[in-house]
Amino acid sequence: MDTKKLFFILVIAAAVLEASGDIFLKKWALDNKNLIFFFGLILYIGAVILWAFALKHEVLSKAISIVTIVNLIIVVLVGVFYFQDNLTLINKIGIALGIISIALIQD
Repeated sequence: MDTKKLFFILVIAAAVLEASGDIFLKKWALDNKNLIFFFGLILYIGAVILWAFALKHEVLSKAISIVTIVNLIIVVLVGVFYFQDNLTLINKIGIALGIISIALIQD
């Protein structure tokens, strides 16, 4: 597999696991069930492992930018649709700029 494709797959998977961990820990904060807390931690650990492998294929500055923005987008979407969070116009503009920045940092 091409190194760029492998890097992108690993970074996206790490971001999805990290965002999932965030969501489970938010759910734990609301419901206070220990099983949800431990599942959130396991997702974080999985994200760290994938993140470490992704760093073997690309520079840190590019990798951290992509994983942070993808994580942000996933968490915001879950916040809006599941936790009924509200987004301001500035929030929406920030998310759009984040998506544009991912496209710009790809070689």
